[in-house]
Amino acid sequence: MAQITVKDLMAESGVAFGTSGARGTVVAMTDRVCYGYTRGFLSYLSGLGEFQPGGRVALAGDLRPSTPRILAACARAVRDCGGVPMFCGYVPTPALALYGFAEGMPSLMVTGSHIPADRNGIKFYRPAGEVLKTDEAGMSAQLVPLPEGTFTAEGMLTEAETLPPVTDVETAYVQRYLDHFGPGALSGKRIGIYQHSAVGRDILARIVRELGAEIELLGRSDTFIPVDTEAIRDEDVVLARDWARGGTLDAIVSTDGDSDRPLLADEAGTWMRGDVLGILSAARVGATAVVTPVSSNTALELSDLFPRCRRTRIGSPYVIAAMSEEQHAPSDVVCGYEANGGFLLGSNITGAGGGTTTALPTRDAVLPILLVLTASGGSVSQQLASLPQRFTFSDRLQAFPPALSEQLFAMLKAGSAAEQLALQTRLFGAFAGEATIIDATDGVRATFSSGEIIHLRGSGNAPELRCYTEADSETRAAALNRDALTSVTAALGMPAN
Repeated sequence: MAQITVKDLMAESGVAFGTSGARGTVVAMTDRVCYGYTRGFLSYLSGLGEFQPGGRVALAGDLRPSTPRILAACARAVRDCGGVPMFCGYVPTPALALYGFAEGMPSLMVTGSHIPADRNGIKFYRPAGEVLKTDEAGMSAQLVPLPEGTFTAEGMLTEAETLPPVTDVETAYVQRYLDHFGPGALSGKRIGIYQHSAVGRDILARIVRELGAEIELLGRSDTFIPVDTEAIRDEDVVLARDWARGGTLDAIVSTDGDSDRPLLADEAGTWMRGDVLGILSAARVGATAVVTPVSSNTALELSDLFPRCRRTRIGSPYVIAAMSEEQHAPSDVVCGYEANGGFLLGSNITGAGGGTTTALPTRDAVLPILLVLTASGGSVSQQLASLPQRFTFSDRLQAFPPALSEQLFAMLKAGSAAEQLALQTRLFGAFAGEATIIDATDGVRATFSSGEIIHLRGSGNAPELRCYTEADSETRAAALNRDALTSVTAALGMPAN
């Protein structure tokens, strides 16, 4: 029987760990690769005493075309490890995680999240939480068997694997929000549900409707649409404004592909930035400690709403790790959020009916949407206006090779602190002013004398360069982003877009 380490499988296939599990092109994610990753995951958990033969493993997936095939390969791996695959259907990632945590079993979600359908991924969960960055080395070192005759020369299963009947995890996920907010919490509101190809599109509509709102279903698609809540597509900006034009909607809500990142538009159809949604949500749960990546809006600290604020590298594993360190007292309410809007609840909180809503330390899209929609602070736009007026914008250079990314960041981080600031000023000073602060927590984030911020970072799950900017107006943040990316391409000798 052939054997291979997960690390060697990564090198061979190019499917590697990103900020949210393993990601790669669909072509590279053969059944053999997905099988090997799953066996490595379970082997690692076995060494920790968190999985044994006969143990159950929960599986679910999103709606991209490659997901059923990958799920089948993962299910075969579970069986060959002596485990029992529990297929939870095509449901939101947080619904799967909620079930896995409650049952104390490992779980994995086949999803590429917001990236295009020619890519996919697998997100892994230990019985009590996400696989964190500290787990990746242990998983990578696992030696996994690849049984003879199991795969074709192209790396596909030689025999079809049938997924078991669906185990219902939707009911508990829906009930979580009905219990927390209570009957009629959205009575009198009319909410548009932008469904596109999000796996939780019907679940989100059900929750909003059962909380008493009148709903209007919008934009459902049978073709996968890569909706990115950090870099909202121009067409989605236009769609939301057109849907809101009649003035009959109080808000429009949506999620990304695996429904763990929210989108919320106000009554005018203007999409709210995820990091601002996170601030409003944290305030609604009475957070005493808030954890968010370095890329998020500085209105968090400027608001003076929270006793403790902590910044991390980008990615939910870093946020979760920091959240676990912020529970200083039983009365603390700890939460986190990302610039994409995904909200992580690190502490139990009390619902409208006095019951307990348990912590869910993984990205969730439904809770932040409902926290804002049910707030007593006025309309969505009025709540936004109550915060310090700092605006963020993000965009990306796609098809940005990793080698070019390495070249860029080697240049940005070279030399002393003074030399790095001088380089930032040369690159961006003509439109941003003099660079005064450098933050290398994740990528390179520069603050300028104008108070504006330019943050460059290589994507953890795609060949892209991310650019995050912050300024005193939305228009200025967008212009700053455009100018920054233009300067980067010029500095690297790339053709202008």
